[in-house]
Amino acid sequence: MESWLDFEKPLLELEQQIRDLKSLADAGHPEIAEQVAKLERIADKKRRETYEKLTRWERVQLARHPLRPYCNDYINMITSDFVELHGDRLYGEDKAVVGGLAVIDGHKVVIIGQQKGRDTKENLVRNFGMPHPEGYRKALRLMKMAAKFGKPILTLVDTPGAFPGIGAEERGQAEAIARNLLEMARLPVPILVIIIGEGGSGGALGIGVGDIVLMMEYAIYSVISPEGCAAILWGDRGKAQQAAEALRLTAPDLLQLGVVDGMVPEPVGGAHRDPRVAADALKRCISENLEILTGTPVTELLDRRLDKYSGMGMFTE
Repeated sequence: MESWLDFEKPLLELEQQIRDLKSLADAGHPEIAEQVAKLERIADKKRRETYEKLTRWERVQLARHPLRPYCNDYINMITSDFVELHGDRLYGEDKAVVGGLAVIDGHKVVIIGQQKGRDTKENLVRNFGMPHPEGYRKALRLMKMAAKFGKPILTLVDTPGAFPGIGAEERGQAEAIARNLLEMARLPVPILVIIIGEGGSGGALGIGVGDIVLMMEYAIYSVISPEGCAAILWGDRGKAQQAAEALRLTAPDLLQLGVVDGMVPEPVGGAHRDPRVAADALKRCISENLEILTGTPVTELLDRRLDKYSGMGMFTE
């Protein structure tokens, strides 16, 4: 199944022409091969030009693409010996949060991520990737286990936000997120955070405090969704495109602002165009950064982590 966004429609038409011509070539018209090669060169140039000039709103659409690799997809592609662990030992199991033990390029880690669903049925099970308090408490339980055994923590952030329902609030959603912020700030092990899709509000921050924070090239990270921002500021969710521009929520924006520390490259058009290439790039970045972090003394890690977050929000007039 292919899913094309509105701004990609010109590329779709060009690629359809290429497929049609290839079918003719395969059917016994080898003279068409030269025309196919020419169109492929044009398509490659147009593809690169399109994705180099994306607006912030178009990047939001890519970050939310229904075929974009999710947490479990990356876990399957980059880890070996993954053992999933369940439950917060307080209330229940939240399937919007996935976590467990894994090996990545020889590094033994505790990996925690947020998982969306591919269809309506799975989205209901995963709560559309919006964690409940028990999801954050499960994450904290696993992080404390990592600290106990001296293992690095890797988190994969991909959520539109924490679940805002009455039940979640009654069970302490705000406290669960705040507790994770406090504990992650002082856990005596390396923490590597990667935003792989949507990094939405406190829902992302609940597993987002780390020594190094990276973003996938077409991921987004923001205090609020563009739609939510537009509804509050202008009383019109239809102005989400305008809000996205104001929020500066893309990877290049946040790298420039110093909110994140690096960007993981994606295939042209987004990770969903070639998930294996995206996963290989992610795996390399994880391995390189874990090498750096695991070689840093704990006291230095904690001092740097505190300085990192204490320094955010500073400005000059």
